[in-house]
Amino acid sequence: MATSEPIPPEAETENHLSSLIYEISNEVQEIMENMFKTIIEINQNSAVIEEEIEKCKGSALERKRALDEEKDKFQKAAYAVLDMLNRE
Repeated sequence: MATSEPIPPEAETENHLSSLIYEISNEVQEIMENMFKTIIEINQNSAVIEEEIEKCKGSALERKRALDEEKDKFQKAAYAVLDMLNRE
């Protein structure tokens, strides 16, 4: 029969620590991968949101121009009416 030599406590502790470090390393790697995926998703969503904001800005500027043109037309019409009334 082969006799097994007892494992010294230092070696057992070292094996336990190595095992813990390996497990923690795997967990950290998994967490980092999840964080990376989340960052990519955030960046994609951010780009879409920024695009939508730019579209809204453009739309708002167009609407403002149209309203300013309407305002100018109404003012000109009002001044024309006032001018006509003042001549009489």
